[in-house]
Amino acid sequence: MTTRARSFDAAAASYAAHRPGYPRALFDAVQELAGRPLAGARVADVGAGTGIATALLHERGAQVVAVEPGDGMAAQLRRSHPAIPVVRGDGDRLPLATGAFDLLTYAQAWHWTDPVHSVPEARRVLRPGGALAIWWNDADLTVPWIAEQEARLAEFFGAAEGTGFRTLPGGLDRFTSRSVRWSRRIPLDAHLANLASHSAFLMLGEAGTRDYFAAERELLAPLFPDGTVEESYVVSLHLARV
Repeated sequence: MTTRARSFDAAAASYAAHRPGYPRALFDAVQELAGRPLAGARVADVGAGTGIATALLHERGAQVVAVEPGDGMAAQLRRSHPAIPVVRGDGDRLPLATGAFDLLTYAQAWHWTDPVHSVPEARRVLRPGGALAIWWNDADLTVPWIAEQEARLAEFFGAAEGTGFRTLPGGLDRFTSRSVRWSRRIPLDAHLANLASHSAFLMLGEAGTRDYFAAERELLAPLFPDGTVEESYVVSLHLARV
């Protein structure tokens, strides 16, 4: 694991509290593209973090196991979701039995893998007819204030944090993709805490980002006088069967 990937361990509680979840429509799309219901499916959620997606898969009736390499993230997952089994590992070296799973999911996590290793591992642990589902939850840039915020982030870090590094892997049948738009309403403080839980800020540390968040609060407060921000997202889902 890279130092950047492991930066989440120290912020696991904040990550669990402030990162967005996923809409029901996403899991409806996963079922449709996979050609089977989640209820009763054997699912491994890889790079599970604090279990945000894992718990939602569990709620849909999946027999889900979380795979997570980070000490802090795995500990938070166990505290938040004690009924969900957690195994330590990552997508490049899955600690899972061959041919044992109907579905592998990577929620905000595929980009931390090396496809040279993670694609063969996905093929190994999936049963014939199983599926690999990869998705990312991105800010909706059609919303003006969000587009302006993303531009400030790109300027602050000197380059866009965006999706350019998210190349879908070869070695699998053609991916089928869906986009799902959704939003959530949260306090301004929670919105800023969500931003602060991203790896780019975690690598800088509190001292390096304090001025940025003070300025961001001043810009956003007049836009949301009641203190409630509506975050809008586009979930990009990509699914391939094996």
